[in-house]
Amino acid sequence: MWDWLSGAAKPEKKQAELMPHLEALDKLFRVLLKARAKRGAIDFGSTETQIIFDDQGKIKEIVPVIRNDAHRIIEECMLAANVCASDYLHENKQPALFRVHEGPTPEKLTALRGFLAEFGLDLGGGDKPHAKDYGALLEKIKDRPDHGLLQTVMLRSLRQAIYSPDNKGHFGLAYEAYTHFTSPIRRYPDLLVHRGIKAVLNGEKLPAKGLAEIGLHCSMTERRADDATRDVDAWLKTYFMQDRIGDEYNGTVSAVTSFGMFVAIDDIFIEGLVHVSELGQDYFHYDQAKHMMLGERTGKKYRLGDRVRIKVMRADIETSKIDFSLVEQDSSALDMQRAFEKREPENKSGKPKTSKPRTGAKKK
Repeated sequence: MWDWLSGAAKPEKKQAELMPHLEALDKLFRVLLKARAKRGAIDFGSTETQIIFDDQGKIKEIVPVIRNDAHRIIEECMLAANVCASDYLHENKQPALFRVHEGPTPEKLTALRGFLAEFGLDLGGGDKPHAKDYGALLEKIKDRPDHGLLQTVMLRSLRQAIYSPDNKGHFGLAYEAYTHFTSPIRRYPDLLVHRGIKAVLNGEKLPAKGLAEIGLHCSMTERRADDATRDVDAWLKTYFMQDRIGDEYNGTVSAVTSFGMFVAIDDIFIEGLVHVSELGQDYFHYDQAKHMMLGERTGKKYRLGDRVRIKVMRADIETSKIDFSLVEQDSSALDMQRAFEKREPENKSGKPKTSKPRTGAKKK
């Protein structure tokens, strides 16, 4: 479809009959995009991956999923249908499960503002920021070398979306009411929304009793399904890396914990752990608020979003865990990172008063 709309390919005669409809849909999409920008919906950039298997059922490669405007047309149409359904239920006071996404908690907002202050940045909106405030900051930082770090921390400041009969709006999409409605029906909450709409059409009202419990249950099963998907994905990627022990790659620090840091390898999009004992001959302190490991003696910092070079040490399919050792920081990004860090205010706090062993980590 995108090939036709972009002119990269010409549809055959029968397919060409669809073009006036597709072109009209494309125009509608442009209108919906302007409406999205006007209401201030957040658009966090992310990379989805697809595992390609060979004829023997082994992983051939892991590739990024490329989104074009044909995908986005479908997404905007789905959003419009979901909003239409939620508005209809809300206006008719029909009990239903809404997709609720609230803004950041006061604690997360305070932590985010403290983190941003280190970079000379601030999030607008005071104590109750709007999605527009997040969007404005994302636009401001999009060309910075530390864009990935800042975006990740901003995303983690938001709460997870849940199913609830209490309509509190959708913060991320900047909607006052939102449901999961679009076909093909693939969730139990979708089915409940369809039942609610049919009840309105039939002049009936479904009972509200039990909807809160159903919402909690569906939110839990959604998380469980996501976890199961990640578990399978992790096992397949661990199996893939078994033949790559000893290989070196460039990557990005994707998470920092008290026991080390996770690194996502470029191009193949696989994560592994660099244990704190592999960070060098120093005692590293874990700073949760700053998503950082700080060396006590050397002052060496490893932070979310840093570029590093790693070596694959182990790939254990029994536990689906991949272990890396640190080779060096990715030289292609090191100079840029150092130049940028010179502009940041120095962190004077958090230095330990007593000496500690050389390896390990301490949560701050």
